[in-house]
Amino acid sequence: MRERYPHTWKYLKRFEPILRERAAFKRYFTREDRGGKVIETGPFYSMFDVGDYTFAPWKVVWTRIAQISAAVVNEQDGKPVIPQETITLVSCESEREAHYITALVNSAPFQFAASSYSQEGGKSMGSMHVLEHIRIPKYDPADQVHQALAQASKEAHEAAARGNEARLREIEERINTLAAQLWGLTHKEVIIIHSDLGALVGGKG
Repeated sequence: MRERYPHTWKYLKRFEPILRERAAFKRYFTREDRGGKVIETGPFYSMFDVGDYTFAPWKVVWTRIAQISAAVVNEQDGKPVIPQETITLVSCESEREAHYITALVNSAPFQFAASSYSQEGGKSMGSMHVLEHIRIPKYDPADQVHQALAQASKEAHEAAARGNEARLREIEERINTLAAQLWGLTHKEVIIIHSDLGALVGGKG
């Protein structure tokens, strides 16, 4: 960094003592040698859990605490949006993929499964591990249902921005129907999910 980005290096150098005292730096970038001496395994400005996904132009984000409510974010003024550590993010290659995932995460079937699963996991129901238990098929731009979900999510974002609640409810119902189709749920099962989801969410409040 000193050679390639000298101005950034000089800026970070001003905060070197503070950066070395970070708990995450000490935990992930230091270790003791055989003699018990603490040695650093990375530069003082190292950050844990940062990768290419952090700088993806399109992301799906939601808070880890409370009921999951996903949204699509993209670059602002040509710069990637970096969420706080309390926000779960899914990096995406395109806007359509991001809206596809967002539609499914916000759908009643996903919300029902996440709420049911979180009964055992405590309050942090929105952690990334929820995606290990609820299968979201990989986005396929050639799949008509995938495209319909992506379009519905985009329209939902536009309706939310305008404050059009009636339009938003209408789109949400369309998303629920498409999600049920994707996951092979019957109309009767969807009705039960809606009913039980209300009880689950109400019980958590």
